[in-house]
Parts: sequence; structure tokens; C-alpha cells
Amino acid sequence: MQRLPGLDLLRAIAIVWVMLFHSWMVGGIGGPFQPIADYGWMGVDLFFVLSGYLIGRQLLEPLGRGEPLRFGAFYLRRAFRILPAFLAVLAIYVLFPAWREAPGLQPAWQFLTFTLNLLIDYRHNQAFSHAWSLCVEEHFYLLFPLLAWWLARRPSRTAVVVGAAGVVAAGLLLRGYASLHGRDWLESIYYPTWTRLDGLLAGVLLATIQTWQPAWWAAMQRRANLLAGAGLLLAAAAIWLFRDKTAFAASVFCFPLLSLGLALLVAAGAGSTGWLGRWRVPGAGWIAAASYSLYLSHKLAMHAVHELLQRWPVPHGLAAFAAYALAIAATGALLHYAVERPFLRLRTRLARAGSRGAIEAQPASA
Repeated sequence: MQRLPGLDLLRAIAIVWVMLFHSWMVGGIGGPFQPIADYGWMGVDLFFVLSGYLIGRQLLEPLGRGEPLRFGAFYLRRAFRILPAFLAVLAIYVLFPAWREAPGLQPAWQFLTFTLNLLIDYRHNQAFSHAWSLCVEEHFYLLFPLLAWWLARRPSRTAVVVGAAGVVAAGLLLRGYASLHGRDWLESIYYPTWTRLDGLLAGVLLATIQTWQPAWWAAMQRRANLLAGAGLLLAAAAIWLFRDKTAFAASVFCFPLLSLGLALLVAAGAGSTGWLGRWRVPGAGWIAAASYSLYLSHKLAMHAVHELLQRWPVPHGLAAFAAYALAIAATGALLHYAVERPFLRLRTRLARAGSRGAIEAQPASA
């Protein structure tokens, strides 16, 4: 699938925003940028919308052409994409406790089964807690292909609308119940898969429109700048309402509002007619490509620099920020080039070999 500069920029913004948020572990960035960092957890929601859109396209476009869905190929691609770098970082957390950003770590089997976000005791086990979002993604990868295949058997606009409304309504009810009954906000509202489907759903709906309603998609692309402006306004409204994110109204209603705003930005960035889709920012492409490795490893790098500065407290201000940024970039690059990229290349070679084998196995008359 062709890389789009607008989506690369959004992915780069998402990972940088998340890393700025996690700077609270080392005292925050302070100054005028601290309010931006305080809402950096929303970068994960942007990742969810991007993932819903890109994976949705990957699965829905063949179905829209009447082709069968190759479940095995899809799951194998996801395994090569997700597991090598994830397992490498998990091994570091398990084998080298001193390298962790926090002492407590959930049992390894919860990471390996991607159930961390459903079972985490965040008060005592904060190390590698950001893997919760990978659990949500993995649950999406597991179930959405089956749902897409089932819906594509008899495409129905009504079924899509009713299903989407049901997902949103279920999220509202579950978050409302947890909020009214005083449940822990992180463990019952922020982490569980069933309360965080709004972003993935928004991305999938974009892919659905692009696949089955190309006239609608073309009309959206002609209004890309309007979509981007509306998306920024809705995201700003969600940020304002999330000032107290644990309040009932914010917990219940702001996640779908934020997801809608981010989805409009993704739609605007998925083409080349608007400013967002044409805006090429130097370095954004590399950050987007390495975003997964950066996400997995950035807390380890932050912790290492923090420990070093405790012993040698010379850099302050911009110098300290530069030290953290360089360490994060170097650690992410190491993971990206030493683990992630080699397995992606292996995946490509296996896919090509499989395609050649399938062609050679066909009869001469085929």
C-alpha cells in the first residue's frame, strides 16, 4: 500500500505526542509545552484511528473486488509485523529489572496472551504498561477479519450503521457504568478493549466508505481542507472537555467525540487534495516508519537517561531534553533496524516465495 505523506505526518505526531506525555516519568518537559504533553495520551487514540483505517483498507478492498479473504496470510503478516520487536522488548523487561522505568511488572504470560489491558494492577505494576494499546490492537486484528468476511457476504448499509451504532452505544454504557460505580478509571475505562473501540471503529468506517462508497469518498477528498478544519475543532473540543478526564461526562462521551475529530483528520490526510495530505515535513516519514519501535522502547530510554542524569546532573533545560530525545531516537532506531526491519524483509521474501509457488502449482491452462 502506497505511503501517504499526510498519514505519515499524523503517525509521527501521534508517537511524538505519546512520548511527550510519558515525560511525566522524568519530571515532565515543563514550560509552555507542558499543556501539550499533558494530553499526549490522545496520541494512542490517533494510532487507533490510523490502524482502523489502514487495516480496514487492507481487508475490505479485496472483499470489495469480490476476492476471498486470506485469513492465514493476514494473520501471518500481522505476526511478523508485531511480534519480533514486541518479544525483544518484553525479554528486556523480564530479564533486566533494573532497566525498567518502574519496578513492578505484570506476569509475562499476560503480555504473551495480550490480556494485560484486562488484568493489569496499575497501582503496583506500571512497567511496560503502555503495552495495553497493543492488546487492543491484537484483539482488533483477531476479530475484525471475521466480522469483515461475514458482513461482505451480504453487504448492507443498514447492517454497518446498526453495528457501528451498537459499538458506540456499548462503549457509552460500559464507561458510564464504570464511572457511576466508582471503578478505577485506568483499569475499567481507559485500558479495556470494550471501552476503547471508538477510534478503531472510526478508522474502519473511513475504509468502508472508501471501498464501498467511492463517490462519497471522492466528495470528502474534494473537501479535505474543510474536513481537516472540522477535525481540529472537534479534537480541540474533546481536549477542552477532557480537562477532568475522570469526570462522568468526559469519560462517557469524549472518546467518540475525539475519535470523530481524529477520523476527519485521517480522511483529510489520506489524499493529496488538501494541505494536510500534501504537507511533507522533513523527518516525519522516518519517525512514522519507526513509530512502533519508538513506542515499544521509549520508556526504557527515558529511564536510562534519567538514571544517568541523577549521577551526573549537568544537563538542564534544552540540553536535558536533547539528551532524552537522542537516547529515545537511538534506542528506537536500534530496535527498528536490528529487529523490526529484518523480520519485515523476511515477511516480504516469504510472501513472494509463496506467490511464486502458487503460480507454479497452477495447471498450464489456468
